[in-house]
Amino acid sequence: MAIDISTVERIARLARIGMSKDELGPMAKELNAILHFVEALNAIDTTGVPPMTSVVEARLPERADAVTEGGVPERVLRNAPDRIDDFFVVPKVVE
Repeated sequence: MAIDISTVERIARLARIGMSKDELGPMAKELNAILHFVEALNAIDTTGVPPMTSVVEARLPERADAVTEGGVPERVLRNAPDRIDDFFVVPKVVE
């Protein structure tokens, strides 16, 4: 898939990125180079290679699954900007 200047203009508009006419050509070349690299990666046979999230084997530390203090709404809500009873009051986000 080749990216032309009109596609770069559309991507920039959708991403709300201001680009001058002089920047569109070089950006199209960069995006095409990236896509070419991804196509080269897709050609590699990865059969039998397990997926990984890091190049280094690492495990996240886990905490014990234990009951904690809890039941202290006064301490939890002490610095709340606004509250009703034992609940945080937040602005309405859905109309």
